[in-house]
Amino acid sequence: MKQRFRLTSGGRVDRSRTLSFSFDGRKLEGHPGDTLASALLANGVRVVGRSFKYHRPRGVVTAGVEEPCALVQIVGGPRTRPNLPATVVPLSDGLIAESVNRWPSLHLDVGAMAQMAAPLLPAGFYYKAFMGWPGWMAWERLLRRAGGLGRAPSEPDPDTYDGMHAHCDVLIIGGGPAGLAAARAAAATDARVILADQQPVFGGRLLDERYDVDGVPGDRWAEATAADLAGRPDVRLLPSTTVFGAYDHGLFGLQETRPAGAATRERLWTVRARRVVLATGAIERTLSFPDNDRPGIMLAGAVRSFVNRYGVAPGRKAVVVTNNDDAYSTALDLADAGIDVAAVVDLRAEPEGPRVDAVTARDITVMTGARVVGVNGGRRVQGVRIAGPLAAGKAAANRIDCDLVCVSGGWSPTVQLYRQAGGVPRYDAATNAFVPGASVANLESAGAAAGTFGLGRCLTDGHDAGLAAAAAAGFSAGDPPHAPTAESVPEGPPGPLWVEDLDASRPEEAKTFVDLHNDVTVADLRLAVREGYASAELAKRYTTLGMGTDQGKTGAMGAAVALAAIRQAPVAKVGVPTARPPVSPVTIGAFAGRAVGSLYEPARRTPMQDWHEAAGAVFEDVGAWRRPRYYPRRGETMRQAVDRECLAARNACGLLDASTLGKIHVQGPDATELLNRVYVNRWDTLAVGRCRYGVMCTEDGMVFDDGVTTRLGRDAFLMTTTTGNAARVLSWLEEWVQTEWTDLDVTLTS
Repeated sequence: MKQRFRLTSGGRVDRSRTLSFSFDGRKLEGHPGDTLASALLANGVRVVGRSFKYHRPRGVVTAGVEEPCALVQIVGGPRTRPNLPATVVPLSDGLIAESVNRWPSLHLDVGAMAQMAAPLLPAGFYYKAFMGWPGWMAWERLLRRAGGLGRAPSEPDPDTYDGMHAHCDVLIIGGGPAGLAAARAAAATDARVILADQQPVFGGRLLDERYDVDGVPGDRWAEATAADLAGRPDVRLLPSTTVFGAYDHGLFGLQETRPAGAATRERLWTVRARRVVLATGAIERTLSFPDNDRPGIMLAGAVRSFVNRYGVAPGRKAVVVTNNDDAYSTALDLADAGIDVAAVVDLRAEPEGPRVDAVTARDITVMTGARVVGVNGGRRVQGVRIAGPLAAGKAAANRIDCDLVCVSGGWSPTVQLYRQAGGVPRYDAATNAFVPGASVANLESAGAAAGTFGLGRCLTDGHDAGLAAAAAAGFSAGDPPHAPTAESVPEGPPGPLWVEDLDASRPEEAKTFVDLHNDVTVADLRLAVREGYASAELAKRYTTLGMGTDQGKTGAMGAAVALAAIRQAPVAKVGVPTARPPVSPVTIGAFAGRAVGSLYEPARRTPMQDWHEAAGAVFEDVGAWRRPRYYPRRGETMRQAVDRECLAARNACGLLDASTLGKIHVQGPDATELLNRVYVNRWDTLAVGRCRYGVMCTEDGMVFDDGVTTRLGRDAFLMTTTTGNAARVLSWLEEWVQTEWTDLDVTLTS
């Protein structure tokens, strides 16, 4: 099928080769370098999925992992993968993708009837409606199916996953301009450097923009810098790798997606770093207005990505809606690509700056002090209605016909890992965003992740952070490289994130969304505040704000501003919910690694295993051990074999293989007192060289474990525990010694 929305030039795709793929059974074409999302847009596919709660038609909104709407199922038998953002799925020949959360089809979805019952489905409706007869369990399956996502694989996973461990002096998270500059500077000191980025190609926004660095196009500078770093022996590059969690003592979790044809599908890295530079960039925010979820409404920065990186026109006629200067670059890039820009709608009354002047010079209409009050179209945008500021009264809205709306609420630094590491962000009114506050031990933010915007400033900030991190790890460069240079275009101050009328009596015919993934509206936030769930953490749980696969990356800040307006409280006081790992979803297979099947819990064999087998033992699984249960002779039942063994041990001799038992060495002046306290019987009367059977009870008097303990000396005992309880008993004893009976001088050794 002809790619009607593919630009004739530009982008980083290989137009000389064609890849065939299908979406919901429809045969389509793309090129190497495409993602599934860019290929769908190139073919004119606008409706990609249905929303979680109301089953409203949804399209592509972003160009990265933060995508809240365009979730798909990659079909492939046992290799099927659910709930993947189409924006991060590399296009491959023969790829089969399906939309999710719809039945029987994407364009005829029975679940869409939920929109008719929307007044009966407010936030938290299931808490109120389904706790009575016939009970929650009776409703749960129906609700989960109605609000479900993709399908989990029903067959065993045929792929292999690996677990990797690494140490480094400097870990740099993010391979955009700041991250590359930091890695370049740190590598010059001969420090061991790991650079990880979630994209398959290093460069970050340099791949999506038309900027120059050190006098060459930004994407070429990024390519050359990555190639130079790859040739250094002390640098490890990890593309297609998401750093999903920050933990104590410089420990970070990384998920690496392996290239096609590799022996393993994914690797889960455990990395310990002496110093860390967070160069994770920033995420663009949406704007909230009635029906702001229609297919064809996209983030302005994402539109630039599809035009400049993938050579795709997301629409034929665009309206840019913004509260900041950055979105004016989208208007310029669209115009240069031959796409009609009907207007730029700026929430600010008097925007000014070089980008604003450049757009005005192109004879593009700029409407200031204006806002979107409505969207025309159902399955795709057909136009927007624009009105002046609230102070202008209820004047009739002006309609502008368009099939693409580029929205920008500014950019929020990606601070999830900073917060996981113990950092406390502060609200910066100048950027309408939460930025890193005080430094966390061993960790520094750089570039846009630190709230430093502008390419030139990001490069300098990353360079300085890389040198500082290496120096703190004990490395310095005798002749450090110069910091990369680029022009930073001056920008005017951003406008407010929220200008919509918050009058609670306003009719709610059109929904105004703050979280596109979980269908959370402004009305839901009002209800949460009215019912006492006013804090960000409680509102999150009551409305499911930020609880989707995207974790509210594009809408959390806008929701915080709306919540603050409803509460009439400062945004800094309202805040945003705590960010918990993983930052992005991680497959269960990556966590399992090779510990599956017979390796899930390897069977332990005692040194006498061969003897037991030769004696005809019948084994049983006890904990992780294969332990002999009895030794039947030909024709004997288990009872007969056990009786024979008991008589032999009583009348002659018995041999016990105690290899499977837990063994704990209890030593110290108070060893006897500890045993007196944990066993129900006394141990101060036991002579050296003798052993005694003991029983342990928990605080409530229930039997916890039993075993035989031998006195090796005046202050030394060898305790045995049951096979399956060995680790629990040691942990239990350690808890008493370390937290309750701290006066006892005793040591426990497994």
